Amino acid sequence: MATAAQLLTRKNPAIYSIEPEGPVLEAIQLMAEHGIGALLVMKGTELTGIVSERDYARKVILKGRSDSETPVWQIMSSPVLTVTPTHTVDQCMQLMTDRRVRHLPVLDDGRVVGVLSIGDLVRAVLQEQQRTIEELQQYIHS
Repeated sequence: MATAAQLLTRKNPAIYSIEPEGPVLEAIQLMAEHGIGALLVMKGTELTGIVSERDYARKVILKGRSDSETPVWQIMSSPVLTVTPTHTVDQCMQLMTDRRVRHLPVLDDGRVVGVLSIGDLVRAVLQEQQRTIEELQQYIHS
């Protein structure tokens, strides 16, 4: 089974983030610009939270807040559920399922090294299943 570190090598290495005091509007613009569903909220190199499209919908739009005046720290999710590079795909999927999250920052020695999305994990599981199918077909035909 693949690990978080192995999945990160298959992804764009960019880590997108915003400062806690940044306006929610800027966070949404960054997510749209980069085609992502969540941003890390970082104070320097310290991970302080995560803000997602879901946070925006539930904590800004539904509550009638101003996205240009509301700072990210007021709607971010914190503390953040994280994994290490040695976590397996299965462990990550279990955490996401149990905690109902769609993004997992990967920390190595307290430093953010990447972010895994539910899409990254599903893709990895499907690739693993395809390899297994091909191996079984080859075995049957041998």
